[in-house]
Amino acid sequence: MLCELLDGRSYTNKELASAAGVTPPTATAHLQLLQSAGLVVAERRGRCVFHRLTSAEVAHALEQLASIAPSDALHQAQRRKAGELAPLRSCYDHFAGPLAVAMTDRFLSRGMLIERNGGFDIQPDDVWHKLGVELPQTVGKQPFARPCMDWTERRLHISGPLGRQLLSHALDIGWVKRQTVRRGLVLTMPGRVAFQQILGLDTHAVGAESAAS
Repeated sequence: MLCELLDGRSYTNKELASAAGVTPPTATAHLQLLQSAGLVVAERRGRCVFHRLTSAEVAHALEQLASIAPSDALHQAQRRKAGELAPLRSCYDHFAGPLAVAMTDRFLSRGMLIERNGGFDIQPDDVWHKLGVELPQTVGKQPFARPCMDWTERRLHISGPLGRQLLSHALDIGWVKRQTVRRGLVLTMPGRVAFQQILGLDTHAVGAESAAS
């Protein structure tokens, strides 16, 4: 159920029960435990109660745990589930999957990001504006760009405010669209062209799916 909530959206207990393959009463019992642990919050909307992850920090912790999980049956099931979503997908509020890893590699190779002391330092570059990123004027308490281990690729992608801006802009401008279910994203033709022209990324090579614009 926690993995289901990684797309940042809210779901009812019946939807989460279906995702986990358990009965609604069982899901409700587990959701109450997750609420007590501070991992999930519940919000009533009309007659329905929706559940979501408490924060981006919870999502980040979940992805890190998944990346170091042993190859047991649960982990294999989650890897199959990720394969069903799409190579391009979201993790809470940022890109994940092969394209996200390829973008991160490109930022590093161009010197737009510098990996230092287990984190990312962001460097000024005109490309950021083309990607809809507004760089911070001052250094905040939280890192602007946070490395996040992609749990299927086992390589780093970007989370934090930078990751959130990249995904938000791509959705707003129509470079990507959300699939109707799960965390899958679909790369549109304008998005394919934009990533090629701005970053020189071959989206076919990293397995990103496309859709007609």
